[in-house]
Amino acid sequence: MSNIESNSNHIRVAVIGSGPAGFYAADHLLKSKEIDAEIDMYDRLPTPHGLVRNGVAPDHQKIKSVTRVYDKIAKDPRFRFTGFVEYGKHIHLEDLKNHYHVVVFATGAQTDRRMNIPGEDLNGSHPATEFVAWYNGHPDYRDLEFDLSCETAVIIGVGNVAIDAARILCLSEKELRATDIAEHALNTLLNSKIRDIYIIGRRGPAQASFTNPELRELGELEDAVPLALTDEVEPDELSLEEISASGDEAVERRIEILREYAANSVSDKRKRLHLRFLLSPAEIVDNGEGKAGTLRLMKNELYRSEDGSIKSRSTDERIEIPAGLVFRSIGYQGVPLPGIPFNDKWGTIHNEKGRIIDPGTNAPIPGLYATGWIKRGASGVIGTNKTDSAETAACIIEDVKNGISLKPNSTGNGHVEELIRERQPHYITYEDWLKIDSLEIARGGECGRPRLKFTSIEEIFTALKGTGYVTEHFGADKS
Repeated sequence: MSNIESNSNHIRVAVIGSGPAGFYAADHLLKSKEIDAEIDMYDRLPTPHGLVRNGVAPDHQKIKSVTRVYDKIAKDPRFRFTGFVEYGKHIHLEDLKNHYHVVVFATGAQTDRRMNIPGEDLNGSHPATEFVAWYNGHPDYRDLEFDLSCETAVIIGVGNVAIDAARILCLSEKELRATDIAEHALNTLLNSKIRDIYIIGRRGPAQASFTNPELRELGELEDAVPLALTDEVEPDELSLEEISASGDEAVERRIEILREYAANSVSDKRKRLHLRFLLSPAEIVDNGEGKAGTLRLMKNELYRSEDGSIKSRSTDERIEIPAGLVFRSIGYQGVPLPGIPFNDKWGTIHNEKGRIIDPGTNAPIPGLYATGWIKRGASGVIGTNKTDSAETAACIIEDVKNGISLKPNSTGNGHVEELIRERQPHYITYEDWLKIDSLEIARGGECGRPRLKFTSIEEIFTALKGTGYVTEHFGADKS
């Protein structure tokens, strides 16, 4: 078939990115009774599942079990995964336009936001995103080094990523060995000298973005005690008004949990986890050797801005915390993609409900869509992507029914297969991934862990060669 016919709802779809948003978008399209979709999913890594594999904390195995849903989606004969193929390198926008009616970008938010304070680039100051990727065994980050020989670490931010990073620093050896944390990270953490971990929020606990289950977990740690200060935990008048107006019981429960932590006393546990609020970082001070030594912070107060939101502003009071290790966790943001309109301020693709928008005309670009964090920004949990992808899929279905799509020159499998083979012969299929998955689980079982990950491209391909891996996978029977 060449161009899509006005009376035909059969479409070929390319999904760029294999995280939750990409899989949910594929699922919605495959289940639609209004169109007949074939899905080709691409990812620059050999392994699928995005942040479920490389971002979800190693001790959250229940959350990671969502990959079973993705495995089920991948079994659909109309679905094909091609890993280790990078958009902008192995396959380009013009290639996709030549072979697909629809292209969905689900590339996530891959970088962090900066604090823009003096000393931010000192040794010992890092994005939390890199720390998370390192301990999860992301191939791009496995060779990073984090000096855990200091006694105090500070994490700026009060989202779930900040909580995860802090918890990993607090876990005992027994707790760590029960996870699928990368082996290199496990060895480093077992030799950690860190005893005090701080989580810092610029506003009050009522405005924090971490979830209550994540907060409650901090009170269940084997060898760390969570601590807080009563005067920072108790909500001020503005926060009380906000809580009352919203009727948000989750916020009220969050305050209750933090009150419990404020009532804790220093115990015989080896580590202390300090939850601090109404503080903003002002400077990371050099220890005299080009490394982070002290974190200077400003005490804040809350005020209601002109738009009605509650914001923070600094007072004259300053405090200092010794800190040989500082992580910033103040938000992820996406990176621009070749040929795709990008909003630098928000770190997202220009879009409206998932339809990618031409900023020059403010009109949708036919056939191009976005979903997940690259669409809406880094917010929500894994399940949020299901609703988000449903919105994008609904737009795709509506447009296809109205004859709006890309007009590919070739929609047969053979041509795109030939293209990928030529540009990246070492691609990975979903069947290959399932072999990797089984090998990792078997390796973990040998040492009493959920899995032992391969954390480099070389390790992955070495392991695959032992399973009879070949590069010419296209056309293989999907049994």
